[in-house]
Amino acid sequence: MMSAGNISRFWEWGRKIICVGRNYADHAKELKNAIPTEPLLFLKPPSAYVREGSPILVPSYSRNLHHEVELGVVIGKGGTAIPRADAMQHVAGYALCLDMTARDVQDECKSQGLPWTRAKAFNTSCPVSDFIPKESIPEPGDVTLWLKVNEQLRQRGCTSQMIFSIPHLISYISDFITLEEGDLILTGTPKGVSAVQEHDELQAGIEGVITMHFRVDRQHH
Repeated sequence: MMSAGNISRFWEWGRKIICVGRNYADHAKELKNAIPTEPLLFLKPPSAYVREGSPILVPSYSRNLHHEVELGVVIGKGGTAIPRADAMQHVAGYALCLDMTARDVQDECKSQGLPWTRAKAFNTSCPVSDFIPKESIPEPGDVTLWLKVNEQLRQRGCTSQMIFSIPHLISYISDFITLEEGDLILTGTPKGVSAVQEHDELQAGIEGVITMHFRVDRQHH
């Protein structure tokens, strides 16, 4: 299991990022997607991480960058084919995360049946908070996430609305992707996703636990 020393270094060497799409029914509906019958997964590379104090960069090829606020689960003990009943023993803690999405690029990829990599995996596409120890969120299936853009509330939802629970996701993913210490699972976003522009200020939080702040800039070559 992750030691305190490892946790303090976690964000410096972050591991793979496994994201769950359409895990809130209202979000699936707002994008006119079918509600999934099994988890929909995609990946982000470690280069997607960005911490507070650095900006979120709009990719040069996108004109419609969306925010998606999510609860992240940090794996503390690796494993393969983890039983659902044991899944929470593999959790070291949590993080507040944003899944930044180039929606115009994603829509184009979806229409052509192509992977979402350019839409989801670009540099700074995964802003993250400080590490949140497991004991700080005793009920991860019942916390409220929120996000504001320029002080205006855009997203607010409870993890109790998730279609697939955290133990379900850990077990499902580990059946075919070995989970390793330091991996991050993004568990999906509630409804209310919308576009952000250069110079926007984003604030996000887990109610009663943590807040974070990011500024949006445009990528310049």
